[in-house]
Amino acid sequence: MKDKKIQLVLGTHAHVPSGASEKEFEYAYDNIMRPFISNLYRYSNIQAVIHYSGVLLYWVERNHPEFFMLIEDMVTRKQAEIIGGGFYEPMFPIIPHQDRLGQIEFLTTYLRRHFGKRPLGCWIPGMVWEQNIAASLSASDMQYTFLSQHQFSLAGLTGSELYYPCITEDQGKLITVFPVSLDTEKELKNKSFSHVFVELINKIKDDTNQDNTIISIFPKKIFSDPDESPDMAWNRFLEEISLSENIVETTLPSKILKNNKALKKASFPNSASIGNGINNGFSPRQYLIDHCEVNGIYSKMVFTNVLISQLKGDKSRKQNAREELWKAQDSCLYIPSSGYNSHTLRKAAYSSLLRAEQLTREKGKSISSLIQYDFDFDGNKEILIQDAKINCCIQLKGAGLFELDYLPKDWNYLDCGAISYGGLDTRRVSFADIFLPPETGVDNLNNNFLDNARLCFTEQYDALSQDRKGKSCFRLSAVAGGEDMDTPFGYIEINKCYSLKKDIVSVAYGLKNTAKEICNLCFVPEIDFSFAGEGDDYVRFYSLDAGGKDLHIKNQLDNASTLKILDVTNEVQILLGSTNSFSGCIIPICPNGEYQATRILPLFRISLEAGKSWINEFSLKISH
Repeated sequence: MKDKKIQLVLGTHAHVPSGASEKEFEYAYDNIMRPFISNLYRYSNIQAVIHYSGVLLYWVERNHPEFFMLIEDMVTRKQAEIIGGGFYEPMFPIIPHQDRLGQIEFLTTYLRRHFGKRPLGCWIPGMVWEQNIAASLSASDMQYTFLSQHQFSLAGLTGSELYYPCITEDQGKLITVFPVSLDTEKELKNKSFSHVFVELINKIKDDTNQDNTIISIFPKKIFSDPDESPDMAWNRFLEEISLSENIVETTLPSKILKNNKALKKASFPNSASIGNGINNGFSPRQYLIDHCEVNGIYSKMVFTNVLISQLKGDKSRKQNAREELWKAQDSCLYIPSSGYNSHTLRKAAYSSLLRAEQLTREKGKSISSLIQYDFDFDGNKEILIQDAKINCCIQLKGAGLFELDYLPKDWNYLDCGAISYGGLDTRRVSFADIFLPPETGVDNLNNNFLDNARLCFTEQYDALSQDRKGKSCFRLSAVAGGEDMDTPFGYIEINKCYSLKKDIVSVAYGLKNTAKEICNLCFVPEIDFSFAGEGDDYVRFYSLDAGGKDLHIKNQLDNASTLKILDVTNEVQILLGSTNSFSGCIIPICPNGEYQATRILPLFRISLEAGKSWINEFSLKISH
């Protein structure tokens, strides 16, 4: 046992999502990539595998091209092995098979062009596994990938089998899987390399009789003094590996596969290892169900994929559209992290999807249309009204507008995050109808409408008529029993029609009092928009005075019939007009201090006699 060694597959991994800030890319380069690679280069006796996402490498190529020379030199002298994967670090289980192949080949081509060698291994973001991924990897000519030792345990492997690769199969296609020791990675954050591996080799000696033990690690952080720089820490770490050659020998996966042909076969259950921890309960599909903002991006991605698949004859345009689509498949948006809460990342995803959608349209042939389609996969068909410049998506729940795309700027103004009512999250929409007691003041509008309110946006409207030219009508019937029921203002019937014509979205309302007596109430059709940020640097609001001049307003609306909104970032003007004047307020939505959207709360004080109706029409004109 004295001569027993651990074969160490030492790896590095980093990714920054498309749409992230320059600071985030620079941080990844300065703190993860450069310290590891520059120090590894000086230790030619230490071998390592390298995986950086395509979007990150592309940024490095433009900003630090000298970095590529180090990697290329280490690949040439067979010190390093490049691992491939999806170019935009996609969430593999929830994207189509053809997109898996396309993203992998896109990164493979990029790596081969810059480093002269085709990668043999594939990185799986978050190690989020479903068995059908095996066939996709094999079809992409990938020979191996990595999953955690715990996922090996879930596959029924025990003892020495946790320290050796195995093969797995789908549809007759095979892929080799290497075990990654997340426990070892975790210990390396707090203990020196030599300490961790002396303990590890003693453990392996007690637990297995195998002479050839393989440990794979991709440590992002290693033990160091708080004042020690990443460069110093990695230099010390690699020096310890060099001095531990009696117990550890670094190697590359391709060498292991070349020398070992008889591997055990295993089938891995759906599982994940998020970050440096185990998350067995994580399912990307359940995550879509639990987080409506994430499901919104996923739904748009699926719909855009259908549009691209229908594009015939122009291969170049189709490929460009797919590359834009791939940017919205980033795993950061679909795993438990701050990704889906990031307003910036969601905006970037929607922008790429809108660019992809526009590439599917034939120039000069775009006409107004209305489509009924189950966009969010809830069993109900939503309504898409579109013309050359605008997409409007309307759902039956609340008959609310849940997507408003201004195509000339690739911007979805209704990516507004979620709101929680009754313990359930629901997507924020525009024209979210609310009835409030008649004494409600403007100052009470930010109290989340707790008492004696009817939140119609949580109720299901009936779809009435749909005009293929761009008009869609809905009704929320009065509650049977009217004022005798527990539902506040249940005797009010809402009729609501959307239309889109010449870049103007119109929303016509008819509120009918079905009770036998007069009704006094406040009506608030909340309108949410999402801009690039909060404050005058991003968006400005104006009302018109008696002479028709603009009055800059901050958060209070008084006797307004037109609200002018200047989207400073996109250089877009939105005119919100109403046939009846209203008071109200403007409130930014900033949960956890990060801007998500802006609420516009127009308040109408209404007195309706029995059987009478109140009528109003909103218009939204968007221009640049």
